[in-house]
Formats: sequence, structure tokens, C-alpha cells
Amino acid sequence: MKHERWGVIYCPTEGNRKRQRRWKRIRDYLEHSGQAFDFVQSDGADSVERLSGMFTLNGYDTIVVVGGDAALCEALNGMLKATPKGGEYPKLGVIPNGLINDFARYWGFRPSAPETTIDALQKGRTRLVDVGRVRLQTINGEIIERSFLNCVNVGLAASIIKLRRRAHSFWRGIGWLRELSSAFMLLLHRHSTRMTLHIGSGDYSQRITTLCIGSCTGYGQTPSAVPYNGLLDVSAVRRPELLQAFAALVLLFRRRFLSQKGISVWRAAAVEVKRIGRVAVSVDGRAIHRHITALSVDIRQEVIPFLIP
Repeated sequence: MKHERWGVIYCPTEGNRKRQRRWKRIRDYLEHSGQAFDFVQSDGADSVERLSGMFTLNGYDTIVVVGGDAALCEALNGMLKATPKGGEYPKLGVIPNGLINDFARYWGFRPSAPETTIDALQKGRTRLVDVGRVRLQTINGEIIERSFLNCVNVGLAASIIKLRRRAHSFWRGIGWLRELSSAFMLLLHRHSTRMTLHIGSGDYSQRITTLCIGSCTGYGQTPSAVPYNGLLDVSAVRRPELLQAFAALVLLFRRRFLSQKGISVWRAAAVEVKRIGRVAVSVDGRAIHRHITALSVDIRQEVIPFLIP
């Protein structure tokens, strides 16, 4: 069976000793299935955005990322910047291969079954998905603008993502030790900071441990969000006591994060955080290595054709 040629961006998993073996498995199956493709390997986050832009400018109709949430986000930004105003965006697909694969899992794609994912992508079925946009203001007044598919995290969750990446490199892909170490750090790190949120017509000022603004499930923190309704789900958690933190961790693993005490939730088309303390910020699992003092988020409905099962 003849398939449309793909532009494939391979993003090696950080700290994974089996990454070349896994890529060989994916590449061999692509060739065996008769899929026409050209591939490039990224050498970092900045290169993914550049390579995605290159494929877009060279007229590829389909760009497939072999990577996780952060790599998919970088590819999205490269595609958006390279597409002329009024032009059609390429189809975007993912073969999950990252440390965190939350957006891929939403659609039922599993890192353990790349062959099943490839079979599904080759059918060419797409769904227009929303694209979130965050404008980050640094302490020096600089504005950084990024688009995303899943979520923006402020505070604890962003810190945990950074810690989890370090734990992944330390434990070399031993899954349960990585998850246990991340959970332990979650319980110890419960710092909160006062944030002022503007949502709809209201302002809300409270001490918050972790804030998630999600177009999708947000690593379990916005579990009711769907990436095609043109709305953002927002969850804000106040600083829990130690026993409450244990309970919150259990609920997170059970996908019942919103059932815990001390959480506020909203749904809106735009969110503004007018004041942020010195806390971590991440976009689709990629840490922003700048001191962010304020941010605003909005969303465009059903923009990108995404390959789904």
C-alpha cells in the first residue's frame, strides 16, 4: 500500500540507554509497512522547532514527531511560524517516545506499542485540535510567546517536571524508581506563593502551590479538559498539609485529582496571572529557564489537523 511521504523528527529520550534500539525498531517498522518518509534527528529543543519549520517550508503535508510532549510542542511552534498567513497547516502526528507523553496518551497512543501507533497514523484520520497561546513576561519586561497543545504549569507541578527529568537521567529509565523518587520530592516540596488570577470578569488572589492551565488533561490536573472545545480548564491547589499531600498524590495517580480538598477550578477562554512569585513555569513539560513575573493564556479553537487513531 502506498502512503503519503512523512517528515519524521526523531527526538532521543533523555537518559535512556535503549534509545537507539527503540529508534531502530520504529524505523524498521516504518520501512516494512511501506511508509515513505524522510527523517532527521534532533539535538535539542531548539532544533526540533527549526526542523519542523524546515519540513513545513519544504512542503511536507505530514510531520510526525517521535518524542514526548515537549518535543511535540516545539514542533508545533516551528510549524506555526513557518506556515504563511492564511496557508494550510501540515498534519501533525506523534509516536510517543518521551519522558512524558500525556497528549499522546489522551488519544490512546502508548509508548510500548509504536507499531500500533504507526498503523493508526497511516490511516490518515485527523481531528482539528485547539492551540493554546501563552505570553510570558520576564522580570526584565521581555515577552516570550509560546503555543501549546496540553498545558501551562506554574509552581509545584512545573518543579516536579524538572525534578522528574533529573530523576529519569539518574535512574536511567528504571520506571518505578523514577516515579517513586518524583512522588517523594512532591511530598517534600509544598511551597506556596501568592498569585493573582483574572478569569472571566473576576479577580482571585490566593496562596497557590500549583496552578495548571490546560487545553488537555494537564498530567491529570485538568482531567475534564478536551483539546477541541475552545476552552481552557484551570486548577489551582492551595498548600496542602503533609497528610493531604499524600491523599492528593493518590488521587492524582487514580485520575481523580479534582476530588481533593483545597482546590479551585474554572473553565474559560482566557486566563491572566497578574502576579507570580519566584516559582517554576513550564509549557507542555518544557521548563522556562527565566524568572517569569506574569503571564496570560488564550486559545484558538480547532486549528491544527492532528493524526488520531
